[in-house]
Amino acid sequence: MSKIALVTGAASGIGQSVSAALVLAGYRVGGLDLTDTGVPAEVSPLIADVRNQAEVTAAIDGFLSDAGKLDLLVNNAGVSFVGGVEAGSEEDWHRTFDINVMGQMRVLRASLPWLRKSDAASVVAMSSCTAINGIPERALYSASKGAVQSMMLSVATDLVDEGIRVNCIAPATVDTPFMAELAARDPDPATKRRSFEARQPTGQMVAPDEISNAVLFLADPANRSVTGTTLILDGGMGTMRRPPLTTAKE
Repeated sequence: MSKIALVTGAASGIGQSVSAALVLAGYRVGGLDLTDTGVPAEVSPLIADVRNQAEVTAAIDGFLSDAGKLDLLVNNAGVSFVGGVEAGSEEDWHRTFDINVMGQMRVLRASLPWLRKSDAASVVAMSSCTAINGIPERALYSASKGAVQSMMLSVATDLVDEGIRVNCIAPATVDTPFMAELAARDPDPATKRRSFEARQPTGQMVAPDEISNAVLFLADPANRSVTGTTLILDGGMGTMRRPPLTTAKE
């Protein structure tokens, strides 16, 4: 039987890249998002809002009813927010947590009955380097991703005896259409993009393919001892100290 994977936020950015990579790796993939526009052609689109448990559960149950199991959950759907602690309304804070934290919880709750039917189940939650690094103008987003990492560490402990491995990926700035849009809003898009690249000591944003490769590593049953951990893909941001980069590496 084929390996079965579910990816949330599959219509764009990281989720889109991960979904396509899993198809190439031989998975049958369901891509859950608010729309099917952007979900790779080989991926089964599942339309649901992660803020709605009934929608999430119905979409997941419908996709998995014939397969009878789920081998890999990539809990990726999320939103960003730019601003310090005084920025945004209380509604902005509630919405971001509802999607980034509660959304992951709802998807995991709906997926667990199916994950328990796999012989080698794995959960990969998308966190961020902002969870453990002081990044300016990211108070709300950092708080939500810190919650994701803490939640998943506890979940990994709860599920270890059931043979379900749970890990996080914490990337730095990923080169996605969202970052291109942020750069385009600036009066000098090229300089803004270089500033995104210079955040990482490598002088480069993280490529979406790097995230996909990390997911495949964490999902591989051969890596049975890898659980309760966060795989950091941050170009050395959290550990390396060097003079600030003013231009991107050629």
